[in-house]
This record gives sequence, C-alpha cells and structure tokens, in this order.
Amino acid sequence: MSGEAINDWRERLRELIPLFGHRNWIVVADSAYPAQSRPGIETIVADGSQAEVVRHVFDAIMASGHVRGKVYVDRELEFVPEEDAPGVGAYRDELKAALKGAHLHTVPHEQVIARLDEAAEVFRVLILKTPMAIPYTSVFFELDCGYWSADAEERMRERIAAAHAKGQS
Repeated sequence: MSGEAINDWRERLRELIPLFGHRNWIVVADSAYPAQSRPGIETIVADGSQAEVVRHVFDAIMASGHVRGKVYVDRELEFVPEEDAPGVGAYRDELKAALKGAHLHTVPHEQVIARLDEAAEVFRVLILKTPMAIPYTSVFFELDCGYWSADAEERMRERIAAAHAKGQS
C-alpha cells in the first residue's frame, strides 16, 4: 500500500487505530514529505487540509482508549516567516486549535525524523500526506499506551528493583 492514494484516508485510519499501539507512529505530513522505503511505513495521500487531518487523527487517538499520542512538531515552524511562507501564521493558529488540550513537544526536524526512522525498523508507521505547501508543518504522533502511564511504569519498575534487591526476583 505504500505510496498508494486511498480515497478515504479516514477509513484507513479507522482500520489501523485498533491495530496500532505503543511505539507505532502516525504522521500528518506536508506535500514535500518524502515517500519512505521501509516496508513498515505506509503512505496515504489525504485530501483534507493539514489542520483538518491533524484534528481528525488527534480525535481518533483520544477516542481510542488504548493509546494516547505524544505530539511532536518541528521546532523550525516557530521561525518560518510569513514573507517566505505565506499562510504560516494562520496555519500555526489552526494547528494550536486542532491540538487544543495536547502537550506539544517541539523538536528539531532532524531529531524527530531520526526517532521515526528508528521506530520504523520494528514498528509500523502511517503517513497521511496532505496538500500543505508550507515548510516544517508536519505533525508526528508517537503512540503510547493509553491505559498505563509513565508514572505507573516507573512505580512498577521500582517495585521490581526493590524485590530484586531483597532477593525476591
């Protein structure tokens, strides 16, 4: 399916959300985002606006119950000037509205790409490619467990370490 245009990207997302879990990624990409060659990466052309697709993905993740998304945006987006990329200011406002309630992680583009590439060695990635023509506008959702928090994981690991120290492992 990689690179194939699917008429209803919403349907494909609906099919994949129940399959995806911790360490899978969903990317809403701009039109210049490259088609990647790893077998676990599926690229679909989405016919909606960037903000619309981001909002739909965010809502689908939030409604799933079994996953939540760590949301990454390119650090560079903050510095793209309107004179070089007309519409970037409006897009930043639309993105803020689309991701209302999300904690955004802003990281340099190359860092988030490296994380995505590393994850794609083992885990599946869905890329929804939009007609957006403004640089550094892609949004990356790294999926995490929706019913088990990082704090709960840390507490459990501490209990395991304590049991191991007492010889109860």
